[in-house]
Amino acid sequence: MISLVRRATALCVLGAALTACGTTRAEVAPRPAPSAPAPSPSSSRTPTPTLAPGPAGLTPVFEHGPRTGATKGGAKGGAEDGKLVALTFDADMTADQGPRAASGERFDNPGLIAALRELKVPATVFMTGRWAEEYPDEARSIGRDPRFEIANHSYSHYAYTDDCYGLPTVSGDRMRSDLERAYTAFEKAGVPNPMPYFRFPGGCYDEAALKKLSATGVTAVQWDVVSGDAFATDADAVTRQVLDGVRPGSVVVMHCTRSAAPVTEEVVRAVVPELRRQGYRFAKVSELIGAANGHA
Repeated sequence: MISLVRRATALCVLGAALTACGTTRAEVAPRPAPSAPAPSPSSSRTPTPTLAPGPAGLTPVFEHGPRTGATKGGAKGGAEDGKLVALTFDADMTADQGPRAASGERFDNPGLIAALRELKVPATVFMTGRWAEEYPDEARSIGRDPRFEIANHSYSHYAYTDDCYGLPTVSGDRMRSDLERAYTAFEKAGVPNPMPYFRFPGGCYDEAALKKLSATGVTAVQWDVVSGDAFATDADAVTRQVLDGVRPGSVVVMHCTRSAAPVTEEVVRAVVPELRRQGYRFAKVSELIGAANGHA
């Protein structure tokens, strides 16, 4: 579950179509990622599950949860609580796409979020800071819904390595500030308690990127099931790809970007009942990480 090599997948993750030039907005002062505080003696709140740092203190990388049925509370020896699977959605928008949004292109997907609510599916949304700036009401609504959790997908959606599906790159000395700028955007949008989880744009990372982000305290979250919803027009094909790939503990990557992933809502409406029929229970990434810690 912890990897120190760059993940090379067939998924574009909206890469080439979400390219952009350098940001022109003023940089913000770096600040730590918002990790959850330890509970006080009188509080029942538990800390947000994260992974321990990797070798040499590198940012840890999570790819999937336990491959067996989860246990209640994430502890060994507990009662079986079903096979867990996490549906995750990347809310992608790059730093220079304001004009495209102003001209009518939609980088959000309210119908998808409504479907998740209707189907009572918990999910983790990896959001760019630029997306939160463009759609602050939606970001706030998602963040305040206990069914969902918002995690960090960078501010700019620029790559943290070279040669990442044609994305522009963030220089090494700006990686941390780009991540932290997204948390600032979430705060301005009114998103409460964003998670200390980070998904690399394009899923591309290397040891240098893991080192640059180690001081932020985030856990990097990848996936083991590529949905293929980016730019897809055949919902049945995407549905089959998800169902064929899911195993206990899987993290499925999809997108919350209507213009570039138009069939995702249809896919979710097909995948959810079938996985439930197969005995799966849907979980947020935080629950999968908690379960992984319990099986360590």
